[in-house]
Amino acid sequence: MIDVKQLKEAVRQEIARRQDELVALSLKIHSNPEIAFQEEKAAAWLSELLEASGFRLERGICQIPTAFRAVYGSGDPKIAFLAEYDALPGMGHACGHNIIGTASTAAGIAAKIAAEVTGGTVVVIGTPAEEVSGGKVYMADRGAFEDLDCAMLVHPGNRNAVMSYSLACIELDVEYFGRGSHAAAKPEEGVNALDAMLLGFQGIGLLRQQLRESARVHGIITDGGQAVNVIPQRTAASLLVRSDDDDYLEELRGKVLACFQAGAEATGCRLEHRWGDASRYKAMRTNTALARAFEANLRALGRVVEEQESRRSMGSTDMGNVSAIVPAIHPTIAIAPAHVPIHTDEFRECAASEEGQRGLLDAAMAMAMTAVDLLSDPAILQSARQEFEQP
Repeated sequence: MIDVKQLKEAVRQEIARRQDELVALSLKIHSNPEIAFQEEKAAAWLSELLEASGFRLERGICQIPTAFRAVYGSGDPKIAFLAEYDALPGMGHACGHNIIGTASTAAGIAAKIAAEVTGGTVVVIGTPAEEVSGGKVYMADRGAFEDLDCAMLVHPGNRNAVMSYSLACIELDVEYFGRGSHAAAKPEEGVNALDAMLLGFQGIGLLRQQLRESARVHGIITDGGQAVNVIPQRTAASLLVRSDDDDYLEELRGKVLACFQAGAEATGCRLEHRWGDASRYKAMRTNTALARAFEANLRALGRVVEEQESRRSMGSTDMGNVSAIVPAIHPTIAIAPAHVPIHTDEFRECAASEEGQRGLLDAAMAMAMTAVDLLSDPAILQSARQEFEQP
């Protein structure tokens, strides 16, 4: 008979015993920010700790040098913790990935205690480039998550919440090609690529009235012309199109592209466009059965969990692509005041603060305790799988 209470206390004590080591590692990653696909130090530090703790390491998985897979055990079920450790360009760890990577690693190390008792397997997967390039999108396409029974990570934020909602997201690049001419001497001989771009963006602005409340279309003009006294012959822009529904995102694609096609038609410019299908983020499918198990453990640590299941989106995350393959959760843990959003200078400081350190340890403990539940009670994973397979 497995003593679940005793196992949970054991994994908590293991994380508490390693507290100084874990905090130091998180702060070291925070002080050495590395952007997408360049996380050589962070990946090495995390994988070295896992290897020293008895995990079998495979580095450079999925043709990504800074991705790794660490495995302890060989039986079923397979419980995975996903580690993120990339920083934001120009802002460092303003999203707190130093905490995510360290917490998932710590949870895996502690959960191996339960794996030894139950015969299951604990997996820690290093997933680079969440911020800019969607590393998990490529890893999902290359089979990184196919053999798992569930996957989880905890994201630092300004609230404790277990039901996370994120938007499906795809990038759109557009270019207009017109004909240059002197803007004062011969404007009538030009074909104005900037006019076409402005008409496209105006169309997007008018379109928003007819979009679902959760939909988002936003972008920037990356090339607005070459000289103030020359009719622009080329302009370019990058946009993101988002929806809380993967199917509605497909509908949005047609509506958004029509706005830019109208700009080309009105001005006589030639339009070229490219959709970023290779790095498309899917909407997050939070698994309720897993979320409730995690919530009970987070509350057991004294955390007050947000009761209202707000559908206010956290933006977009490549964890959505994982949740389309395997039951998954992406809860948040508060390390900052409610008025401090992620991706700010203030949040970057919170990720290295004492509150951030408490969030790191609580996230690791709650995940490890949830792993105890999943490894010792097959009914939870059965419920999670049944929910996942529902259309």
